[in-house]
Amino acid sequence: MSMVKESVDIDVPVGSVYNQWTQFEEFPRFMEGVEEVRQIDDRHCHWRTKVAGAEREFDTEIVDQLPDERISWRSVSGDVEQKGVVTFQRLDDAHTRVSLAMDFEPQGVAEKAGDALGVLDRRVKGDLKRFKGFIEERGQESRGWRGRIAPTDADAAPSTSTGSGPLGSASPDDLRHS
Repeated sequence: MSMVKESVDIDVPVGSVYNQWTQFEEFPRFMEGVEEVRQIDDRHCHWRTKVAGAEREFDTEIVDQLPDERISWRSVSGDVEQKGVVTFQRLDDAHTRVSLAMDFEPQGVAEKAGDALGVLDRRVKGDLKRFKGFIEERGQESRGWRGRIAPTDADAAPSTSTGSGPLGSASPDDLRHS
């Protein structure tokens, strides 16, 4: 598996940033290659992506969601293998750091080559910058969901082996529940 880690500071309070991030169906507005996200229930989303002409559909499950702090997920169906965590760190009353750490398994020669060249890292960095512009332009969230999803014992998995260290408040160790 490969790991991507990126963060961005946003000039909006943490509650509004978190609330907007929970609006998964709006992800295509700022995430490159994401054609559609359909929220099935509180824990599950169906994704349709198109990257370099390749279309994919897969489902994800939220395994840990704590308002204003973090959301971790994992893929549960389709040919996409990934897990990750996004954290929200209050910097002060008007500023938030969003940090994302994601493990993924590149499929096929093109994805493996793109991974080696850092394509996904640049894409995630661009997605976070577009999210920053999206929420800062509005100044507040469109909606929000503040429910708690706690990991279960079945969600616990071994830590990733891609290293450790801080990423804002997200680290690869946070992925053990993803």
